[in-house]
Amino acid sequence: MYDDYVHHLLHHLRARQLRREAPRRPQHTHLLRTRLGWRLVEVGLRLATPRMPSLPQLD
Repeated sequence: MYDDYVHHLLHHLRARQLRREAPRRPQHTHLLRTRLGWRLVEVGLRLATPRMPSLPQLD
């Protein structure tokens, strides 16, 4: 009956402990990682979009 509750409690305590032990990253890297991530999304969308064939020039 209490197994799920105890399991959840132990998981929560262990996660808190791991967060405390983890090294802190500088805050400025977050902005750079975000910009790089969106740039990769943009490149991926360009690669996935089919190119339209060029129309012949009418002179």
